[in-house]
Amino acid sequence: MYRNIVKSWTKHIDFTILDIICLELAFLIAYVYRNGIPWKGFSDRYESMMWAIVLVDICVVFFANSYDNIIQRGYLVELKQVMVHCACVVVGMIIWMFVIKQSGDYSRIVVLCMYPAGVCIMIVARLVWKRIIRIRMRERKDLRRLLVITTDNHAEEAVRGLMQPYRDYMFAGMVVYDKPEEVGKEIRGVRVISDRDHIAEYMRDEIVDEVFIDLSGYEKEAEQLMNLFLNMGLTVHINLSQFTSNMENKKIHTFAKYTVLSSSMKFVTPNQMFVKRMMDILGALVGLLLTGTAYLIFAPVIRHQSPGPVFFSQERVGRNGRKFRIFKFRTMYMDAEERKKELMEQNKMKGFMFKMDNDPRIIPIGHFLRKSSIDEFPQFWNVLKGDMSLVGTRPPTVDEYKQYEMRHRKRLAMRPGITGMWQVSGRSDIVDFEEIVALDAKYITEWSLRTDLKIIWKTVQIVLKQDGAV
Repeated sequence: MYRNIVKSWTKHIDFTILDIICLELAFLIAYVYRNGIPWKGFSDRYESMMWAIVLVDICVVFFANSYDNIIQRGYLVELKQVMVHCACVVVGMIIWMFVIKQSGDYSRIVVLCMYPAGVCIMIVARLVWKRIIRIRMRERKDLRRLLVITTDNHAEEAVRGLMQPYRDYMFAGMVVYDKPEEVGKEIRGVRVISDRDHIAEYMRDEIVDEVFIDLSGYEKEAEQLMNLFLNMGLTVHINLSQFTSNMENKKIHTFAKYTVLSSSMKFVTPNQMFVKRMMDILGALVGLLLTGTAYLIFAPVIRHQSPGPVFFSQERVGRNGRKFRIFKFRTMYMDAEERKKELMEQNKMKGFMFKMDNDPRIIPIGHFLRKSSIDEFPQFWNVLKGDMSLVGTRPPTVDEYKQYEMRHRKRLAMRPGITGMWQVSGRSDIVDFEEIVALDAKYITEWSLRTDLKIIWKTVQIVLKQDGAV
């Protein structure tokens, strides 16, 4: 799943709010300069003027494209943009005063003095905020991992073009398609990690979120690679200057300095991901309160029936191969993992998951915890941390993941969830792993916030009815 890069003013809502604050402060300075400190508050007409500044600034941002490439802009370019922006706001305020036919009630000095004050305050505020953003971007640990596949004669140029100063991705490595002897070397600081014959093997063992393909002269091979990666649930960027293709889900946009044709299982906007994350945080906070209550009730019972820790933790595999530790209430005896090998013949799942009826490893209270799904409650901590989401695909164990074929990786194209399409589709009745993969792929390709809300509602109904639980 790929997050769209938004080109509209909403992408820079932080700068919009910052500019409004700067303009209001400039207005206050201009007002004090003209009329003195308003000890008894502003008059009604100047309160209206403060609201007008907000509306005029939003209009300027919307129509003037003030924040285009703002993070990369230098000091002089930024100063020029600030001067133009403030001038447009001042002109807009003058027009507003004439439109409401109350221009005589306002001091022109206040409006005109806003300009130099606004320029000085805004340039400082923008430069400081940009500095903070750059530091945060350099320190981010959740950068997308990009694999570059190109030819020897285009390798340096490809890296140079992708090596943008404030990129939101990091290099997972490079494949020099036509020179296997380059493996192990570095090209402009990017390590060549594989040759053309071992790409699939590398992808199986390493974390890769996106692939940039620049294979001039290898159009057929590039198309095959593109189909392979899309089937794995990855996002693929094709350098349009070298390659075109008929992809079902595609988008032409700028990636670094290149115009590319990108394809992914699903394109989403930052606004959609923001809302989904806010849903996760709110849901996790409520869920952790329930988890605390469940702990007080069931922790003594778990310890009594099977001495040991109350919580069970296990390493799982999340989005595009990222490993994290999942938490549950322990529902099995302490030697459950060792006994699993003895019970593999009774596994009713067809594929890389384990499930059996009347599992003897489950402690007495464990049956109730599983049937009511209370054992899953500690995973709200994983949701709050960002390892998981409320709704997604179930994260496999490391052993299961190692057995995956390439096509199975598509179910890891987004953050795993506590519940999902499989769980609300009769999870106890589905025993074919390929059917689970198909359901997960359907969820990812058709994802929407409305779908998440429907799945959450169905999950609540299933839990209350204790229907279809393990």
